[in-house]
Amino acid sequence: MSRRGWALFAAMGVIWGIPYLLIKVAVGELSPTSLVFLRTAMGALILIPLAAGRGGLRPLLPHWRAVLIYTAIEIGVPWLLLSDAERHLSSSLTGLLVATVPLIGALLARATGAADRLQLRQVGGLAVGFAGVVALVGLDVSRGDLGAVGEMAVVTICYAVGPMIISRKLGGVPAVGVVAASLALSAIAYAPAGVLQFPSTIPSAKVIAAVAVLAVVCTAVAFLLFFALIAEVGPVRATIITYVNPAVALTLGVLVLHEPFTVGAGVGFVLILLGSYLATRRPAAERKRRTHEPVVVSQG
Repeated sequence: MSRRGWALFAAMGVIWGIPYLLIKVAVGELSPTSLVFLRTAMGALILIPLAAGRGGLRPLLPHWRAVLIYTAIEIGVPWLLLSDAERHLSSSLTGLLVATVPLIGALLARATGAADRLQLRQVGGLAVGFAGVVALVGLDVSRGDLGAVGEMAVVTICYAVGPMIISRKLGGVPAVGVVAASLALSAIAYAPAGVLQFPSTIPSAKVIAAVAVLAVVCTAVAFLLFFALIAEVGPVRATIITYVNPAVALTLGVLVLHEPFTVGAGVGFVLILLGSYLATRRPAAERKRRTHEPVVVSQG
């Protein structure tokens, strides 16, 4: 990997590892609906002009149904549920639960016929990964937080389905156009409720800063850097950031928000990442065939 590739990889590992911390700070004073509206609206204001300037919006018109479905699955539903879940769960725990996306993706790919028969290594990886989830939830989640865990389960399924929609229905259209349009559509959908639920007083400086960084850096800039990373190292290598983000989320939660580093977090983290690696690793010949496939993922 080139020096530029390593720099982009490091940047993305951090940028998509910090949303959980920022969301935790923001929902302390904002409703989940207002947060999603602000994040998507600000992100759309940055990316829509860029996408339009690159001619990335017009090609979406024939695929408007798929764009709407992708918007709901990848942004509209999971960002709201993630924000609501973080009112009850720690940022580090939500980051670790999102790390199960590759496991869910492997199961969905097999269930929908998008992947060949699971090999013994992949089955073992799924078992190890979900053992990590059991350890994480069983040791770190109280009975009163199970509803939030259920929300995170929906989030992970949505994040696993989103790239499948891109691959099957939107593979031939500009990725930056898809993301920009999805942010704009989500902002429009959440605008009425988001505005009505604005707090009666101006949020604190830390919340305003969290929303700004979340929208500008972790959304708009992150997607642009991710596309640059894909162009530099290819989509297969680019998705390795999935294994870095949870470590960043866990570290920031412990160091910045003083969340406890528990046995469940430690055991769950290791087992989930190991299981994800084993369950999603493909033979070298197949990885070569998939080098040029489009990938558009969202984190946090």
